[in-house]
Amino acid sequence: MPPPEENLHAGTQGAWSGRFAEPVDERVKRYTASVGFDRRLAAFDIAGSLAHARMLAGAGILSAEDLAAIERGMATIREEIASGRFAWSLDAEDVHLNIERRLTALAGDAGKRLHTARSRNDQVATDVRLYLRAAIDEILALLRALQRALVDLAERHAGTVMPGFTHLQVAQPVTFGHHLLAYYEMLERDAGRLADCRRRANRLPLGAAALAGTSFPIDRERVARELGFDGVCENSLDAVSDRDFAIEFAAAAAILMVHLSRFSEELILWMTPAFGFVRLPDRYTTGSSIMPQKKNPDVPELARGKAGRVIGHLMGLLTLMKGQPLAYNKDNQEDKEPLFDTVDTLLDTLAIFAEMVPGIEADERAMRAATEAGYATATDLADYLVRKGMPFRDAHETVARAVRAAEGLGVGLAELPLAELAAFSPLIGEDVFAVLSPEGSVASRTSRGGTAPAEVRKAVARARAALAAAEAGR
Repeated sequence: MPPPEENLHAGTQGAWSGRFAEPVDERVKRYTASVGFDRRLAAFDIAGSLAHARMLAGAGILSAEDLAAIERGMATIREEIASGRFAWSLDAEDVHLNIERRLTALAGDAGKRLHTARSRNDQVATDVRLYLRAAIDEILALLRALQRALVDLAERHAGTVMPGFTHLQVAQPVTFGHHLLAYYEMLERDAGRLADCRRRANRLPLGAAALAGTSFPIDRERVARELGFDGVCENSLDAVSDRDFAIEFAAAAAILMVHLSRFSEELILWMTPAFGFVRLPDRYTTGSSIMPQKKNPDVPELARGKAGRVIGHLMGLLTLMKGQPLAYNKDNQEDKEPLFDTVDTLLDTLAIFAEMVPGIEADERAMRAATEAGYATATDLADYLVRKGMPFRDAHETVARAVRAAEGLGVGLAELPLAELAAFSPLIGEDVFAVLSPEGSVASRTSRGGTAPAEVRKAVARARAALAAAEAGR
């Protein structure tokens, strides 16, 4: 008969209690428990367990009666969790043992037999992949909604002139629609990265057991098919220790949040009185507790801040894995909180931006005035001289002198009299004013991907077709 302390340990840590002569320290129990955050894996844990049980029954390892008891028990557990009646226990440490303990209470020995031919190592790896796969699908749907919002707004402003910037200095005229479509393209790359990540994550670890596989005649491919995986992880050591899929997702998420942060920064700048380019709907802004005139862009500012949080999670996951020998180590419990928080942050940010973007109002007069104030058509004047036969470097120097003269007079290039412009080059004639207007400038940029309104509308059509194809293929 085992000593009394072993019985005590068996009551609190039943998964491995026979090996130990004393119970786990209460502080250690709290330190090592993950049920406080990994309970969100419950639905995926149940799905994986049911697929595993059906495979065991199909292989003759589990009786039909045991399978039926497991299926009834899991149905009860699923309902208890959904209704909030499930009694989560710190003693059971994690989501897997909490569910297994409840299943055993409901199904008796059948619940104990469920863990045949698997380990928590391959079990948790499977659960996290199932969770991440579902999360990526949800994120992609919201990302597409944001893309559609950007495309709709771009179409409305295909001909709205605004200054384009380099070094945050006025560079050349562009259209607001063209500017917005730059973010559509960034998000399109994000969607591709997430889809690639999903494909690599969609491999089944279950059946690798603790690290070496199992001696039972299991059918891993059957479990993979039932759970919608594209195949199985081919090496049992890699199957239980790999967290590349989490790191890859975190990397894709960090890049996506950087893109949203850049957009946020522009919205913040554009909302300032110095720019005055856009207005956000009031429901996405806040006021000041002391300055009654303020309308603060809190949503873009928080998105800009949360980008740093997501980037930090990527660094944390990389650091978590960098020194781990094969195979599974307890360190890997630390993969979940950064992964979960990254998913939550992306879902919230994308959902809010998809709802906010359609309400952005552009001040077209302010955008055009800023374009005229910055000598944005200087390059157009240089191109005009090149088309008249002047070498580009000479044209560049000629226009630089014209800009300096206009700046000294406090006027725009288009406001200089023809005689004064012609003094810089005899090639300048009355037709020069057609290229000095912002509208003329953007209309001339007709190369594919350029800012001409006609090209913007073509880009909108291509984007709509791509979004429709993505939706049809989902």
